[in-house]
Amino acid sequence: MTDLAAFTALLAPEGQALLAALRDYDPARELAVASRLRRDHPAELVSAALGQARLRQRAVAKFGAEDAYRMYFTPNGVEQSTRATVGTYRAERMKALGVRSVADLCSGIGGDAIALARAGICVLAVDRDPLTAEAARANAAALGLAELIEVRCADVTEIDTSPYDAVFVDPARRGGRGRIFDPEAYSPPLSWAIEAARKAPHAALKIAPGVPHEAVPEEAEAEWISDGGDVKEAVLWFGTEPGARRATLLPGGATLTGGRLPDPAVRPVGRYLYEPDGAVIRAHLVAEVAAELDGGLIDETIAYVTADELRPTPYAAAYQITDELPFNLKKLKALLREREVGVLTVKKRGSAVEPEEIRRKVKPKGPNSATVLLTRVAGAPTMLIGRPVRP
Repeated sequence: MTDLAAFTALLAPEGQALLAALRDYDPARELAVASRLRRDHPAELVSAALGQARLRQRAVAKFGAEDAYRMYFTPNGVEQSTRATVGTYRAERMKALGVRSVADLCSGIGGDAIALARAGICVLAVDRDPLTAEAARANAAALGLAELIEVRCADVTEIDTSPYDAVFVDPARRGGRGRIFDPEAYSPPLSWAIEAARKAPHAALKIAPGVPHEAVPEEAEAEWISDGGDVKEAVLWFGTEPGARRATLLPGGATLTGGRLPDPAVRPVGRYLYEPDGAVIRAHLVAEVAAELDGGLIDETIAYVTADELRPTPYAAAYQITDELPFNLKKLKALLREREVGVLTVKKRGSAVEPEEIRRKVKPKGPNSATVLLTRVAGAPTMLIGRPVRP
């Protein structure tokens, strides 16, 4: 782990030259690279530069190469930072609310502060860890945003947020033993973040997507955000639509709201099966999708929607179903062999069987492709066979 002195040395000309030389280095050759660089540079500086180069390579997935190779990271900073697409979406929503200044509490290495500043919002970025705060400060400078981002190393509970239009809080959700699931074990606790939010005209609290709905305050809007089909986070918004439930799908930006419809009726499997996006499921908005598709559920406990017509929707992936069979591996293997299926996609919902186990046992072979959905239909373990389709 890089200490503050070594990190500061990276910002000097010698450290910058090392980082530039290491941009495209191969981590598999790190020992040889380190030995070569130590002939001309201090060992501590080489170690810090190599560590930073590794972190930058990891960060490309979240920030893109153009930003990642200019930014500075800590191991926790890479792990816990908001993906740039999500941060940009949230910042634009803040801007649309008329927010001009934000107190970003628990700012980490500054990922959200950067997104807010790029939306033209002035940011106070606060983190209690000196190294993390220094990384955030360096990132603001490296990306030309220092005039919009003030970084302060302090305890967030001691910050006066009254001068700011909005508060953004991203509590630490990882501890020494890994991911933290109890919101009151966050640092700071969710209850503290909620009280801080209530004092501001607008606020957004980033929390784990698995948060129980009953933990959402009545005056908050809860939004679940997915990016590329993966649910990334939930956000509690204050000063927007109290009690609303929202699912937002990036990168397209489709947004579904609701949460007041009754559960859809269970009906027989139709010609099409729809798999709602994870954000839709987390937001408890499957009923809204079913109503849009004029469909029903295949089982009262399974979030698959079935319908007889193929309709366009950004909120669910569609499959045309060709076969509905009781769960039986021998029958599945025989059917796939008969149809010469070699490219097999296995999905599951409500089944204890692992997709890899299915692929291993049926040994698909042939030029054709198929999708098998392992699930329950009216309580019975079932195999649905079909293919993905687009309206």
